[in-house]
Amino acid sequence: MKNAVQKGFTLIELMIVVAIIAILAAIAIPAYQDYAIRAQVSEGLTLADGAKTAVAEFYTNKGTLPASNQTAGVATAASIGGSYTQSVTVGTGGIITVKYGSTGASNGFGTKANSNLDQKTVSLSPITKAGSVSWTCKAGVTGTAVVSKYLPSSCR
Repeated sequence: MKNAVQKGFTLIELMIVVAIIAILAAIAIPAYQDYAIRAQVSEGLTLADGAKTAVAEFYTNKGTLPASNQTAGVATAASIGGSYTQSVTVGTGGIITVKYGSTGASNGFGTKANSNLDQKTVSLSPITKAGSVSWTCKAGVTGTAVVSKYLPSSCR
């Protein structure tokens, strides 16, 4: 009798391949979700660049920091937004607050944000030295702060 030549894969070989793919997916999917959320956070910080420039210019011209969007000469907070960002607000002392969210935005901004960013904030605080302005980044007020793992490396 001739030995039969094996054609195809055995069941155990296929099960091993499926198990390996499942393990890789279990690692890759959460890592990709974190990456996607960090990209959404960076949108808000990019939108804040205009306000940062306005605050720095106000400080250079007046010697004090603005207390509102109007004082800084930028659009209203609700007018500055994007797919993931609800608003960018200039507050007392020139502090810029970026608010993210997927719900509760009456202006239509921020509706595509991940639920982990819903109603979360990041604050940019100006530091004035010898007529120049630099910025520090922190994750908003406790309870509404963006989780630090989602912040850019410059903010952690």
